[in-house]
Amino acid sequence: MAEILKGAAVAAALSEALTGRVEQLRSAGIIPTLAIVRVGENESDLSYERGAEKRCAKVGVEVRNFTLPPDCTQSELLEVIRQINGDRSIHGCLLFRPLPKQLDERAMCEALSPEKDVDCITGGSLCSVFTGEKRGYPPCTAQACLEILDHYGYELRGKRVTVIGRSLVVGKPVSMMLQSRNATVTMCHTKTVDMPAVCREAELLVVAAGKAGMVDETLVSPGQVVIDVGINVDGAGRLCGDVAFDRVEPVVAAITPVPGGVGAVTTAVLAKHVVEAAEQQRQAVC
Repeated sequence: MAEILKGAAVAAALSEALTGRVEQLRSAGIIPTLAIVRVGENESDLSYERGAEKRCAKVGVEVRNFTLPPDCTQSELLEVIRQINGDRSIHGCLLFRPLPKQLDERAMCEALSPEKDVDCITGGSLCSVFTGEKRGYPPCTAQACLEILDHYGYELRGKRVTVIGRSLVVGKPVSMMLQSRNATVTMCHTKTVDMPAVCREAELLVVAAGKAGMVDETLVSPGQVVIDVGINVDGAGRLCGDVAFDRVEPVVAAITPVPGGVGAVTTAVLAKHVVEAAEQQRQAVC
């Protein structure tokens, strides 16, 4: 039986550590605040929004919601972002993506002030992840992967890691973050030759492909740790990951579940980034 790397315990530990920091900020008259900007009523966005609000409430972070209709114009969304940029009482911003096709997503992301970019949507923040500079904030989901590994005591130095997926949201950033921890990382994608053999050689497998159940027992080997980043809906309407859990769990040493794994930690990381942004603002004033 594999060890099940549940996210609830990780999120609880992160939240507990944040509570004291939030109390210190509030005693100094600073209320850590997150702006959530959503265009339309996408159900996955609404679900994440509810989770973020609940997590922030637990640690004392305030949330302000900015909701626009799906047919909003570029200027309307830009005005909201400018409002957030100019409001010193807002410390971080979460902009749900993808945006509707009539909007220039890259332009909207770059319009956000870098110091309020708590989920790595601006080019500057992403650049810092790749250069290893200690500024900005990495993507919350990518950092959640590392928070889980740290919480459960998995050493990354010198480990052979395979990452499936090369998106700028998870695959590429998490590969760079793992390398910064001295892991040896291989990235797999749709053009990888003999992917099962490459995956089986890894000691740690991070799956962020966006395809339900694509990783089965033929891609894993005994002793591996598997981090499943995928969030999909199966034919029965149930949430599932990129890993066929029931087929992989009997083989590997440890695995994250879906739901209840990486996703459970992501909102705690988001709250952590907002608190850090508020602390940065306080230090700049002092």
